[in-house]
Amino acid sequence: MRIIFWGTPEYSIASLDIFIKSKHEVIGVVSQPDKKRSRGNKLMSSPVKSFAEQESIKIYTPAKIRDNIHFINELKSLSCDLFIVIAYGKILPKEILEIPKFGCWNAHASLLPRWRGAAPIQWSLLKGDEFTGVGIMKMNEGLDTGDLLLEEKIKIEIDDNFNTLSEKLSILSAKLLLNATSILEKKIYKNTNAQLTKQNTLRREITYARMIEKSDFRVDWSNEAIKISQKIKGLYPRANTTFGGKNLKILKIKVLSSDEIKNKKKHFTSNYSRPGIILAVIENEGIIISTKTDPIILLEAKLEGKNISSKKQLIQQLKPTVGEYFSD
Repeated sequence: MRIIFWGTPEYSIASLDIFIKSKHEVIGVVSQPDKKRSRGNKLMSSPVKSFAEQESIKIYTPAKIRDNIHFINELKSLSCDLFIVIAYGKILPKEILEIPKFGCWNAHASLLPRWRGAAPIQWSLLKGDEFTGVGIMKMNEGLDTGDLLLEEKIKIEIDDNFNTLSEKLSILSAKLLLNATSILEKKIYKNTNAQLTKQNTLRREITYARMIEKSDFRVDWSNEAIKISQKIKGLYPRANTTFGGKNLKILKIKVLSSDEIKNKKKHFTSNYSRPGIILAVIENEGIIISTKTDPIILLEAKLEGKNISSKKQLIQQLKPTVGEYFSD
């Protein structure tokens, strides 16, 4: 099959790589234009573009795709069988969806129709979902509304954060996209069935994974402990608070159980009820902080201008005292 691959972030690379190594021919890659991504405002290529360059594949980075006649004509001239799309970053208009002979196929990182939209992995963690997965969908003009060809469900483990879950789903997406292509080949060349499932037959809640905004990254200590934990996992490694006038990225916490609270009470030299207060500092463990509900223990963080630290080193960096306040 002659394939044009559409993708932009690191997440998409496993899928591009598996197709490059397959019997299929990747005749082009479409990615987002170079952007200013570093402190020096230097233009940087997307991870997918950089990877494609190493593989000597023709690359397209159009500033716009809708009504881009030159780009559309170029795509048509390539006589492509399939478009494979994973985390490209824009909705493909009808004029592009109709170009490949056998359709445009997308790997979406959720159990559709739950978490349609831009940030499905983050929102599955932010809302404490027990399961997620990947669906291979025939694309239409809607926002992740196409019919499903394949789907695989996985459990979200208690220690999963955005990075670990993204890695799992990236690998799963690559596998399912390749499987989907084999199914489509059999349908096309051997006249076998490729059954599609309409999303409205799945009896699942329709939810939307809006883009993450800058304000989402701030930790609200007046929230419930479990919600704070979900935020830190879902927005890893960018959830942050302020301590001593400096930004502090919170990388790992643990919500203390009733038994753990009871065992650690001997360390508590404060009984403040106000959220965000340091209740105890335990040298070889971490910093215990109050929330709306149960206390949490801060295990790993990155202070502005410092390296990531944990336990004893973290305490030495922050020099926290009981009664001090973490602000949102």
